This record gives sequence, structure tokens and C-alpha cells, in this order.
Amino acid sequence: MSKLKHILIFFFIGCVTLIAQVPESGRNVRIEGTVRGAENHTPISGVEVSSNRGAYTITNGLGEYEISVAIGDVLIFSSAEIETIRHRVRTDEDVDVLVKNYDAAELSKKQKVRSKSSSVTDVVAMHQSYLDSANLYKKQDIEKSIDFITQSIAQLGKRSNKKELAASLTVLGEVYRYHGQYDLAITSFLDALEASKSTKTTIFLGQVYLLNNDYASAESTLLPLIGVKGMVPFQRVQLLEGLGDAYAGLGQTDKAVDFYEEGLAVARKSQIAPKMTDLNSKIADAYAKDNRGIEAEGFYGNSLKLAESQAPQRAIQEKEKVADFYNKKRRYDEEIELRKRSLNELKKLPEAKVETKGISIVPDTISAQRINYKIANAYIAQDQYEKAIPYLEKSIVQADTEDDLIVQKDATRKLSEVYEYKGDFTKALETYQAYVSVVDTLYIRKEQEISRAARFNREISAKQSRISGLEQERELSQSKYDLALTEQELVRENNIRQKWVIYSLILGVIMLALATFFFYRSNQQQKLANNLLALKSLRSQMNPHFIFNALNSVNNYIAKSDERSANRYLSEFSTLMRSVLENSDEDFIPLAKELELLQLYVKLEHSRFSDKFDYEITIDDHVDVSAFQIPPMLLQPYIENAIWHGLRYKKEKGYLKIHLKQKDKDTVTMTISDTGIGRKKSAELKTVNQKKQKSKGMGNIKKRVAILNDMYKDKVDVYISDLESDGSGTKVVFTLKKD
Repeated sequence: MSKLKHILIFFFIGCVTLIAQVPESGRNVRIEGTVRGAENHTPISGVEVSSNRGAYTITNGLGEYEISVAIGDVLIFSSAEIETIRHRVRTDEDVDVLVKNYDAAELSKKQKVRSKSSSVTDVVAMHQSYLDSANLYKKQDIEKSIDFITQSIAQLGKRSNKKELAASLTVLGEVYRYHGQYDLAITSFLDALEASKSTKTTIFLGQVYLLNNDYASAESTLLPLIGVKGMVPFQRVQLLEGLGDAYAGLGQTDKAVDFYEEGLAVARKSQIAPKMTDLNSKIADAYAKDNRGIEAEGFYGNSLKLAESQAPQRAIQEKEKVADFYNKKRRYDEEIELRKRSLNELKKLPEAKVETKGISIVPDTISAQRINYKIANAYIAQDQYEKAIPYLEKSIVQADTEDDLIVQKDATRKLSEVYEYKGDFTKALETYQAYVSVVDTLYIRKEQEISRAARFNREISAKQSRISGLEQERELSQSKYDLALTEQELVRENNIRQKWVIYSLILGVIMLALATFFFYRSNQQQKLANNLLALKSLRSQMNPHFIFNALNSVNNYIAKSDERSANRYLSEFSTLMRSVLENSDEDFIPLAKELELLQLYVKLEHSRFSDKFDYEITIDDHVDVSAFQIPPMLLQPYIENAIWHGLRYKKEKGYLKIHLKQKDKDTVTMTISDTGIGRKKSAELKTVNQKKQKSKGMGNIKKRVAILNDMYKDKVDVYISDLESDGSGTKVVFTLKKD
């Protein structure tokens, strides 16, 4: 049992040590603390707490924070409401920050005023307002438009809503697309999609790839959208049109036509008239490119009819496209007729010129000077120079008025060539000189445009850098915020894991304790069973021993032919034996009953050896005999030894005394004393006369006493000594305790 206790103590110490070591995490330390006002200890929430190694968290509503850093790191406390504070970590002690001159009431007033314009709803509204302004200046002033987009992104803050951020980047991509900055447009659309996936933005990205002649990227961008459900019809038409354009650019005419026709079916079903015109025109373009003139002409006819019901500009645009088709097919008369119709319709349109600030935009091909120039070219192709000259002259005058140097240059050169064909070399020379002058002017203009474009590109680059900086700042802030959330989640998971470890250890300890308890109880029960079995065995040995000795006494009477004494002895012996047998199955019997048996036994023995000893049994008056229990036949062997081995061999008559007295309220002592020959002489006589015999009575008694004391915690004590100093006589002191 002692070893088991030591094992359990060692196990508990090991568990406590293990639990104490769980939170250790190398050289990193976990710093906790608060950020409060120095004057009134007002907690400051929303303070960003970071380290120079990238750890990040924010204070809660109570101004509390918790962050994992390393010894030597610098903690940075920053917020719009306080001045930035830095603190170097030297120990794992808590770091409490007190901010001087922090007036929570004043800040609260400012926040209330600010809340009117900086609430979530108002921030979104202001963001949208900036985007509306950017769209307004998109075609007129690219710089101003980008400035508004920059303000819209700055309005969102460091941890901006990703949808609003994507909206800003999408508008930026549209601005770049309109001004021909396709690479920047692609980058903006990709950034927008990274912030928030959108069908609209994906279609825009595919369209820019098409404008940049990157048909493979356009296909890979747009094709995954085919399976998207719930797309509005106009977007579906845009998607199918874009895929048709991609395959047309890749030279896969049939595939392109399939997508165009699918888009046309959706446009017809949803009555999207402009797209019906566009798709008929693009199907015709695809067939024309594949030299399938009949199919192309049929779809061009459809597009011309549909265009008539739309805006005049669109009708003129379609006529010009069909006229270009006629030109390629050398159907000059039809071309000239169609262009003249376009020219007449163009004269009826009001002038609508858009001033743009920034780099030059590709001029619109639908202009009076350009149409006149193309009509002239058609006449020249038929060698009708006289008819061509008026249209060339008109083209030159109109181009000069509109400051269209490119058409003016081409028309002037062509007019010079016509005069040369006619043999009018004077006019040819004059016209050629005018052509050279226009070229010089155009060259100067191009240089100016190149210089302006370089300056413009630098400005755009600076604005783009500002936008990129805002985006990087937002991404860094978002990364820190996400890292803080992840760290907090890891801490929670680690705490849960530690709790599970602790609970598992506690459960293991409980299970071990239960197993130990049940093992111990089983051991005790087994030991008790073994003891009871041993006691029963010893009692079963005592009874035959006692009977054997008693029968020897009867045999002695018979040998003396003392029939009366033998009968009397047998009668009293039978009474004694009945009581002994009745008590043989009991572990304990009342002390009073045991004394009755002893009196009967001593009486029987005295009747045999009346000449050898007298006896006396005395009990003190204050002894409560009924309060004590004693194992049966426990005292009899000591009395038997006193008579048979002490008094019987004494020459003169001896004396046997049995005395009971109360030692204390829980203990009684029984003293058995005799004036016999003593233990030493008895042993000598036994050695001489009984060399081959071995008494079992006393051995059994010793075993019974040992077992009883083991079972009942020293209930019985026996002490044997000589009665006299010369070794004669024997004294047995038997101590019995209550249960």
C-alpha cells in the first residue's frame, strides 16, 4: 500500500509539471495590457497594437489587448484619436499604456458630428458620388476622372469593403479602356476581380483583351461565364458577342458565327435592338473575312435594315461598313451610292464635338471629310478623275476646318496624284507643295502630341502609383487584421487544446485512482476471505485438539473404574462440547458466554486434577462484560497449558487464578496466572518425555491472534511472562478492545 501511495504522488507531480509546461512557447511571450486615458483611466477602444515584426491586434471595448511578440520587439500603439506610442518589450510583464490629455467626452462629440458623414451608409454614398463624378469626366478629362476614383478608394479606408473597392477599380479600368490604355485597363480589371468577383467586370476584362488583340486571353476569360446562371440578357448577349469576337480573331469563323447567332437569338427574345444590329453586322464581317460574300451580303442587308430604326449615327456607321465591303468587292457604284446617302444623312445631324483633355483619341471614321475622301477614291478606282476632284477638294476644306490633318494630308496627296494622272503638272506641283506643308504641320503636331503624351503618361503613372499605394496600404492593413484574427483563433484553439490535455490528464488520474481503489478493495476482500478461511481452518483444528484432550480425561476415569465420575464428567463434557460446537462457526461471541464456557472447562479439569490445583475466577464489579466480543476458544488453550504443563507437574498443590478488570472504557484485560513449575521446567520435561509430540494449540492461537489483529487493527494483545522471579509460575495477560 505504501508503494502505491508513492506511485500516485509521483504521478500527480508529473501531471502538474506537464500542465505547467503546456503554455510555454519558446522565446515568444504573450503580452497583455490596456490602453486608457491618463487622467480618468477611460478605456480607449479600437487602438491598433502592432509590432515591428508584423504582429497585430486591436483593443476591445474595455481598452484591453493581447498580442504575441518576442523579447526585444517594439510595440506600436496607433489610432486616429491618440498620438502614436512605441514601447520596446524587455520582459513578459503586462504593458499598460496611459494616454495624456485624452478627453473622451470631447472625442465623443467629434465622433457624433463625424458620424453624420462617416457612417457606413454615408461612406458608401460618398464613395458612389465620387464614382459618378469619375464617370462624368471619363471621356472629357482623364486626369480629373482618375482623381475622383482615387478619392473614392481613399474614402473607403484601410479595411475597405471589397465590393466598393472593386467598383472603383472597375471604373478605373473603363477610363483606361476609353483612352486606349489597354494594359492599365487590364491591370485594373484584374485587381477588381481579385477584390470581388463580378460578371460585369469579367466581361469588361474580356472586351479589353479583344481590343488589345489578345484573343486567347479573351477566350479563357469569357468562356467560364457560359455556365453562370441568372445572368441578365444584355450581359449574356455581351458575353456571346465577346466569345464570337475572340474566335473570329483566332480565325475560327464557324465557331465565331455560332456564338454570334446564339447571342442574336437572346437579343431577339429580349428585344435588344442595338445588339441585333451589331450581331448581324459581325456575322457579316466574319463571313466577309472568310470570303463567303453571299452570306455576308445577306447579313449586311439585315444590319442595314435594323440600323435604320436606330439612332442616325448608328445607321450611318452601318452604311459605311457595308460601303467598305462593296469597296473590297470592287462594287464601286454601290459603294458610292451608299456613301452619298451617308453624307446626306450626316449633314442633317447636329454638331456634337467632345473636347478631351489628355492623349488623343482615335478619330471617328464617320466624318464628312473622310466620306468625301472615300467617294473620291471610288471614282479614282474607276478612272473617273473629274468626278473625284470635287470630292477631294471638299474633303481637304472640311478636314482643314475640322483640323483633321490626317485626312487633309491623304486627300491633298491623292489630289496631287489625280492632277498628275490628268497631265496638269502645275496644279499637281502646287497641290504636292500643299501636301508637304500639311505633312510638316502634321509632323510638328505629332511631336507635340508625343511630348504631351509623355507628360500625360508621367501624370497617369503618378496617379496610378497613388492608387496602387492605397491598395497596398489596404492590403497590408487587411493582412494584419486577418493575421490578428487568425492569431486570436489559434490562441483560442490552443486554449481549447490545453483544456483537453488537462481534462484528459484529470480523467486519467480519476481512472487510475478508481482502478487503484477497486484493485485495493479487491485485494482487501481477497485478504479478508483468506483470513476468514484461515480462521475457520484454525478453529476446525482447535475443536479436535480440545476433544482429544477431554477424551483422554474420560479415558483416565474409565481406567480407574470410577464409573460415577466418568458419567458425571461425560455429562458436563457433553454440555461443554455442545456450546463449543454451537460457537464454532462464529468469528466472535459475547465475552460473558466465553467466560461461562471457561468456568465449565476449568471445573471439568479441576475434577480430574483436584489434588493438583485449586482455582478462582474473579471479575471486577465495574466490568461491563456484555459490551465486549471475543473469538471463541481463544482463552481455553492458555488455561489448558497452565493446568497440563504447569500445575500437573508440581509436587505440591498449585493455584490457578483468572481475573478480569476494566482497563479503560474500550479495553478489558484478562489475566491467567498459575503457580506451576514454570515455562522453563515445562519445556525441559517436554523435551525428555514428549520428544516426538508437538503441541498445536499454542501455534494455532498465535496464528489466530495475528490474523485477528490484521483484520481488526490490533483488537487482541497477548503478553506471557513468568509469575515469579525464579521462573516458577506463568502469567498470561490478555488485552481485548471493543470493535
